[in-house]
Amino acid sequence: MRRRTTRNILIGLAVLVVAVAGTGYWLYSDLNGNIRGVDLDKAIGDDRPEKLPTTGRNLLVLGSDSRAGANSALDGGSKVAGARSDTALVIHIPEGRTKAVAVSIPRDTLVTRPECTTRNGSTLPSAQRVMFNSVYSLAGPACVVKTVEKMSGVRMDHLVEVDFAGFKRLVDAIGGVTVTIDQDIEPLNLTSGTHKLDGTQSLRFVRTRYGYGDGSDLGRIGLQQQFLIALLSEIKKQDLLGSPTKAYRIADSLTESLTTDSGLDSLTELADFGRSMNGIDPSTMETLMLPVKYDTQDPNRVVAAQPQAGRLWQALREDQQIPESAKKSPATGGTS
Repeated sequence: MRRRTTRNILIGLAVLVVAVAGTGYWLYSDLNGNIRGVDLDKAIGDDRPEKLPTTGRNLLVLGSDSRAGANSALDGGSKVAGARSDTALVIHIPEGRTKAVAVSIPRDTLVTRPECTTRNGSTLPSAQRVMFNSVYSLAGPACVVKTVEKMSGVRMDHLVEVDFAGFKRLVDAIGGVTVTIDQDIEPLNLTSGTHKLDGTQSLRFVRTRYGYGDGSDLGRIGLQQQFLIALLSEIKKQDLLGSPTKAYRIADSLTESLTTDSGLDSLTELADFGRSMNGIDPSTMETLMLPVKYDTQDPNRVVAAQPQAGRLWQALREDQQIPESAKKSPATGGTS
């Protein structure tokens, strides 16, 4: 599947977090209590990559598919136990902070999971050839950060995680998102044409896998790309800066389902981070997928393609522009 870039809906959520934080809504102190924090240094320890030698930053954005609590009735009422990192993005903000790059890690990627401390404090031993999205369910977001750092050699300065309920509330708070599709999506009962989707419909739209395209996780990203563009267009039309009431409602909806690292777990800290990125235009964000190829032992799984993936991570480690040779993904037949 040929795609010049692979966009993901979590980019939109990350952008919105920064946008809301950077516009002064941190004054609503009651929102602070909504955000849950994770101390990455305590959870991971000292065995981490060095920080960037520049003022650049790296942010890991996770979308959790937990069905717990407010999520239990979402995604068609699915009763799947546990939770996985259904979506994962490494967002790199180079020195100067006038642009950004987002790298999507396919959930079916086979990785080596390092030894981790789980949520209850027990030790999870290292393991090879595990599905990337299983790391979250077994040990939580800190272990996902550690896994990404081990596979890339890139230090994650910050973590942002949003679950099903937060995504749904976000879409509903802005009044829905309009999308136009060029073929029927039978599992969603959507015919080709234009549709305005509410939060529940939008969640099913971005998670649709079977009954559309090639039915793979890689193919699903096309719908996520389309939805992201529609979401950002809707937010831009609504003039949130001119409507404090609506902006507060959106901030409240999002932060209720937000988990961050301890460096961003207050609206004041989010505001400071947001202001530091005021020069970034989200529409110019470069988005791509980690170069992958189908696994030789299990064709239903993918592995990082070398040397492309290595070149990609090296560019991020050195805060350099990503070369075109690092964007080739054999599993999609072309550029990411």
